[in-house]
Amino acid sequence: MPSPKPKPTALRILQGKPGHRPLNAHEPKPDAAIPDCPAELSADAKAEWARLSPYLLRVGLITTADKSAFAAYCQAYGRWIDAERKLADEGELLLTDKNNLVQNPRLWVANKALDQMYKFMVEFGLTPSSRTRLKVSPAAEDEMDKFMKRGNKLRQA
Repeated sequence: MPSPKPKPTALRILQGKPGHRPLNAHEPKPDAAIPDCPAELSADAKAEWARLSPYLLRVGLITTADKSAFAAYCQAYGRWIDAERKLADEGELLLTDKNNLVQNPRLWVANKALDQMYKFMVEFGLTPSSRTRLKVSPAAEDEMDKFMKRGNKLRQA
């Protein structure tokens, strides 16, 4: 029986290393950044990209190296939304020309897209159970915050 695949180090750090196993000191560490959104994505996929990428950047779970995986998640999301919209119009069952009820093929598309989305959501720590294991430290003060605090202290003195 195969062992579970290893979690990304960033996800292990956010989860607090529950097994206390050492981190991989030689793991590649691409810079955290939002990759360019691929033009090939559907409109719904691009909207999901814009919605989630700032969050993933804030918690350090997206880099330029993750472009393809994140694009795949977003495209699956776009397919799911499209299939669900069409299912709402057409219904889950269709009547054939011989008056038989059959399952709408879009239901299969929607379910397959959900399966694909779930796999990527786990990878990026986007499921409720994944989030409960994350431990995000408060954001470090940026230089502007430090500058403003110094200015307020000088005025008060």
